[in-house]
Amino acid sequence: MCGIVGYVGPKQAYGYLIEGLFRLEYRGYDSAGIALQNGNQIGIRKKTGRVSQLAEICKQDPIKGSTGIGHTRWATHGEPSDVNSHPHTGGNGEVVLVHNGVIENYSILRDRLRELGYVFHTATDTEVAAHLVAHQLKESLKQGADPGDQQTYVRAVESTIKQIKGTYGLAVLFRDVPGLLIATRLGSPLVVGIGRGEYFLASDASPLVGNTEEIVYLNDHETAVITANSFVLRRQDGTEPTMSIRALEQTTQDTDLGEYEHYMLKEIFEQPQTIENALRGRMDDDEATAKFGGLNLDPQTLRRIDRIVLTACGTSWHAGLVGEYLIEEFARIPVEVEYASELRYRNPPMSDRTMIFAITQSGETADTLAAMRECKRKGHPTLAICNTVGSTIAREADGGIYLHAGPEIGVASTKAFTSQVTVLTLLALLLGRMRHLSHPEGKRIISQLRAMPEKIRQTLKCFDKVKEVARKYYTAENFLYLGRLYNFPVALEGALKLKEISYIHAEGYPAAEMKHGPIALVDENTPSVFVAPRCEIYPKVMSNLEEVKARKGPVIAIACDGDDKIAHLADDVIFVPDVDEHLQPLVTSIPLQLLAYQIAILRGCNVDRPRNLAKSVTVE
Repeated sequence: MCGIVGYVGPKQAYGYLIEGLFRLEYRGYDSAGIALQNGNQIGIRKKTGRVSQLAEICKQDPIKGSTGIGHTRWATHGEPSDVNSHPHTGGNGEVVLVHNGVIENYSILRDRLRELGYVFHTATDTEVAAHLVAHQLKESLKQGADPGDQQTYVRAVESTIKQIKGTYGLAVLFRDVPGLLIATRLGSPLVVGIGRGEYFLASDASPLVGNTEEIVYLNDHETAVITANSFVLRRQDGTEPTMSIRALEQTTQDTDLGEYEHYMLKEIFEQPQTIENALRGRMDDDEATAKFGGLNLDPQTLRRIDRIVLTACGTSWHAGLVGEYLIEEFARIPVEVEYASELRYRNPPMSDRTMIFAITQSGETADTLAAMRECKRKGHPTLAICNTVGSTIAREADGGIYLHAGPEIGVASTKAFTSQVTVLTLLALLLGRMRHLSHPEGKRIISQLRAMPEKIRQTLKCFDKVKEVARKYYTAENFLYLGRLYNFPVALEGALKLKEISYIHAEGYPAAEMKHGPIALVDENTPSVFVAPRCEIYPKVMSNLEEVKARKGPVIAIACDGDDKIAHLADDVIFVPDVDEHLQPLVTSIPLQLLAYQIAILRGCNVDRPRNLAKSVTVE
């Protein structure tokens, strides 16, 4: 979840490193640091807090160098502090490195290194890697290795990672070899940008935008050996893999705030366009079905599937729940939605006719990747619904569907959720038309999907009303979010958004389950948010709402335009356009995103960088 940057070339590295850390700050913002190599000296600056605080100390005490690495941290081992910040040094300062991941056997390695005389100054697992590289280098030189040979240093890194259990993305500098940067990964993403006489390194492509147009994603067990004039990939077995050079598709516009105060707000208001992007070119009017270019499964294989497992984490898991309802309704295929963190360690019975879909925004989520690999190992078709082109999950899946939502910078996911739901609707349509869904019904769904971007634009007009509601309830310390059928996952997602960015305790439930326990929480200080658009069981939801009102609980309702009945019952109503029940999550989720955003603003929270969270969870 930490962010890594690196540079080798003729320019001063500081500018790229610090700007790259600003762009990667969504991956971690407990602390930040850089190391710059100038001849046979490596200067280090690091600081607890945001990248802006690091930039300030670098302004007061500048360092220079044309080779460098940087890091923005999400703490796993050791509290956020100046000393625990990366980069870390090994030996007597001859090795400097940064790390993203978790070294599971660090305590065993640390004890062994202490016995050898190495002194530890931090509480991090990363310092073990730094000392271990230094030790491997020292042993190699003792045995006669050439200190002027680049391969001596490559072997020191490779010997180190063979002893590490866990995950890592490492970028390593050597004090005595100016201009050499070695990067390696297992489970933590790294990408190399190719310039003219210079190379760039980053945890994802965002820092590379504006610096290069060609990139190479490292695969697990690969090591990049980089100088200003060369870039070589190696596998751990010493072979050189075929290098796959890709075009960098992001632009600076994708990561600019524009007129918005926060990325989260910008991304909420981008949803008409991102849903349109998810739909573009994927609807077949003649056949009344959906089409995807990347599933890599022929119709015969899709027809023989008799069970689907959707696996994901967090917001993507909520999107999967909507997908479960859609696929079972349209295609009559049994669907299970599994937390990836649980699926990776379970052994559920799955036949050879079970298909796995991994749902992920980043394509790097450690639990989702591990769950997908486990299912793939057992021979199941493994597909991905993913937003990030070139990500590990996108590359390793047998096929998949890109969201085309553009970079999502805000830590709390918004546009990715609605894009995932849109793609899952298309998938349900495709599978449904292969089975039981009629041609007229398929045409009707396509027509309604085409109307969704405009429906979202109409929905966003509720922002002023949301602000009014937020001012009324932002001091509450507990919220209940309640919905039924397609809007139950929306209730879960709304509660998660509020928890993530405003630090208010919130719980999501099926509305009918409230009376089986959660109704004990209802009082005049606990608002209940009912996601209650018109639907097949609308009268049942109204009964649930009445139960809360009878106990003096404040009610905020998300309701269809013109619903006078709910307007008389609820304390506050936020209206959304009336759409088909299957598509309601696309409109009902929007006011809940805006409500969480506005409450967080009123409480003085950092909506883009909520405490304890990072955007891409690349550690277990």
